[in-house]
Amino acid sequence: MKIRQVLVTSAQAFASELPRLAAIDPNFVLVFGAPSYFENSAVAQALADRLPGVPALGCSTAGEIAGTAVREQSCVVTAVRFNSIRVRMATTTFTEMLDSRAAGRRLGMELADAELRAVMVFGQGVRINGSALIEGLVDTLGPELPITGGLAGDYGAFSRTWTLSPKGVSDSEIVAVGFVGSTLKFGHGSFGGWETFGPARKVTRSEGNVLYELDGEPALAFYKRYLGDYAKDLPVSGLLFPFGMLGEDRGAKGLIRTILGIDENAGSLILAGDIDPEGYLKLMHASTDSLIDGAEAAALAARLPQEKGVADESLCVLVSCIGRRLVMGDLVDGEVEAVAAVVGDSAVLTGFYSNGEISPFTPGVHCKLHNQTMTITTIAED
Repeated sequence: MKIRQVLVTSAQAFASELPRLAAIDPNFVLVFGAPSYFENSAVAQALADRLPGVPALGCSTAGEIAGTAVREQSCVVTAVRFNSIRVRMATTTFTEMLDSRAAGRRLGMELADAELRAVMVFGQGVRINGSALIEGLVDTLGPELPITGGLAGDYGAFSRTWTLSPKGVSDSEIVAVGFVGSTLKFGHGSFGGWETFGPARKVTRSEGNVLYELDGEPALAFYKRYLGDYAKDLPVSGLLFPFGMLGEDRGAKGLIRTILGIDENAGSLILAGDIDPEGYLKLMHASTDSLIDGAEAAALAARLPQEKGVADESLCVLVSCIGRRLVMGDLVDGEVEAVAAVVGDSAVLTGFYSNGEISPFTPGVHCKLHNQTMTITTIAED
């Protein structure tokens, strides 16, 4: 397995950096960049011209990760060459939020293969039900196949996000890559570092990922009251105070839900994924130290054991929530440095700040949509 990476800091220089990647004859390329890199066809055209026949996938971001640093208004391009692993690409046009589960099923049918070992998927970061997207993939691929990835970002605007696929750049495509072959080594981990506060509130009316009422009160009114001065900056300020999900017994589910949008007319909150209509929610907050600890825990879970014959180089894809970046501010590099210290010098780090993270909790556990986590995928080959 070989990996090469370039960091592009201006759109004008994008094409000129790509020949450095062609030297390894890559199987596929990952591209994570600021929205400005995706607003026209130039990036897709440059990839087609300089890396002909090489499938590329990725998305717009709320911050780019390259090496041990978090970047802004850049684009990180990572090329991967496997020795024997094959890759299968799948894309589907996404029409509306209610199409989320069906879109996942369509992707799953394209990816199906007897030797499929894992999947990575990138979808829009607005007007999507990430939970339903995952359920659709699981419907066709089964609950035991590891699925990781994330939802695109747009630096907190929650307006328009982009994905890149072999079809080009689009704001209405979901893209996935499947890894086929028995020599694949695939690790994953997802942890937050957030803490709940205040009383548990009963979900009294919800539909999918739309929360209408808590304790019989319109959800938006409740949320604004708790946020106080922060309420004027909704929905962005909602990233600082996500919800922790609790079951009917008020026991923690280990899932966090971020606010993606608000509906003033309906008095509702639009969350990044489904919530339990019979469950409870609690507000959450975090500190920089607790978030860095969560990133380290995710890296420990995702790390591939060297003693099992893992190749010298490995790819480490970090998908962290934009809400974490807002909390940590100028100290955000700390969580990436914590990951790098765990996975070691042989790992090439890439990734982005997202509107949602996709991963199982632990190996063999059903994949879930996460919010406010650091989610890590490690890929290597025997």
